[in-house]
Amino acid sequence: MSELLNSTEIKLINANGIEGVLNNSLKDKASEVLETIKFPTTRTEAWKYTRLGKISKNEFEIRSSTLNSIEKFKIVENAHTLVFLNGFFSTELSTKELDKNITVNSLSDIDQKYIGKNVTLENEIFNSLNTKFSTGGIAIIIKKNAVIDLPIQILHITEGNKTSSTTRNVIIAEDNSQVNFIEAFHSYNAENSFENSISEVFVGKNAQLHIDKIQVQNETCYHISTEQVEQDKDSTFTINTVTLNGGLVRNNLNIDVKGENCTTNLNGVYQLKGNQHVDNHTVVDHLVPNCESNELYKGIIDEKSTAVFNGKVFVRRNAQKINAFQSNGNVLLSDDATVNSKPELEIYADDVKCSHGSTTGQLDEEAVFYLRARGLSEKSARKLIVSAFINDVIEKINNEEVVNYVQQKIEERFSNSK
Repeated sequence: MSELLNSTEIKLINANGIEGVLNNSLKDKASEVLETIKFPTTRTEAWKYTRLGKISKNEFEIRSSTLNSIEKFKIVENAHTLVFLNGFFSTELSTKELDKNITVNSLSDIDQKYIGKNVTLENEIFNSLNTKFSTGGIAIIIKKNAVIDLPIQILHITEGNKTSSTTRNVIIAEDNSQVNFIEAFHSYNAENSFENSISEVFVGKNAQLHIDKIQVQNETCYHISTEQVEQDKDSTFTINTVTLNGGLVRNNLNIDVKGENCTTNLNGVYQLKGNQHVDNHTVVDHLVPNCESNELYKGIIDEKSTAVFNGKVFVRRNAQKINAFQSNGNVLLSDDATVNSKPELEIYADDVKCSHGSTTGQLDEEAVFYLRARGLSEKSARKLIVSAFINDVIEKINNEEVVNYVQQKIEERFSNSK
């Protein structure tokens, strides 16, 4: 008999009575929040430009997947691959023999101080939903002083109509380690599905952690994704978020810079059409001196699609000698496309170098005319200009296979445009 799980207006049907992967104490706290919190509306500041009615008024089911092959979902061939199907970790489809310096554990087998340490539940409905209902979760630990040659590829695949997929992972890069992650979100025969994913990331002293996140779910899928990152001294954290498809996508990226001499790089590119909506929310919190953060997000918005960028940088009172830079650029390809951009700085120190900027405009028709005069078709001219515009974000990706995959998907989306 199905158990109907109610939280404010959202409904999750747990057909198998599956228990979540987090401990009961955390789940109890999440339940308390869910009993009192209301679903965000456009009157809620953090959700001002993102309407959630399609999620809140829908009904989703927690179910298993029938997939037995992941070949067409791989971003790269030569990698340590970890697979989640409808939010459940698949040992059968994941790489059996990992590098000796990579440990994959269940969340119950690691120090519980890492789980929920920086994830706020109060007034955060999606964090609370994830904490209560996550069905798949692992802890990936990169051992001290290790340099991992092959990337770690995490594939999230959602199958089935109105499927709920909820994952909670912990990534720990121990001191002096170096590792590259590729995380991809796919849908397969999935309409109106709902993905709610949280990654808690800890970057140790002098560690280097790089993530390429690729989102290619279909135009009816709803996706809420959160990375909660903590950096120790002398570390470097880089994430490139590439959103190429999805009906409603919200990326929450929160970085707590807790050690001196850290570098933080956040880059993003999104190419939207139809009625797609993508909302990138970033927070970089500089808590200590002598650090640098860089943000570069660019979007191509076509037809009736909408984009949101809200990037906020905090520089705390004792965090002197901070260099922090933010830039968001957008090109609108139609009169019906919309973007809301709000880069912000909140600075309490006086010895800093910080800047932010946002630009939005239409395609340069003079440049299009110039290229057409040299023999290019109008579509080819527009494609060339768009590619040049987003190229400085794409080149932040350091894996050639990932670059090729992204460029191919962008080519397909542009070719299918009117």
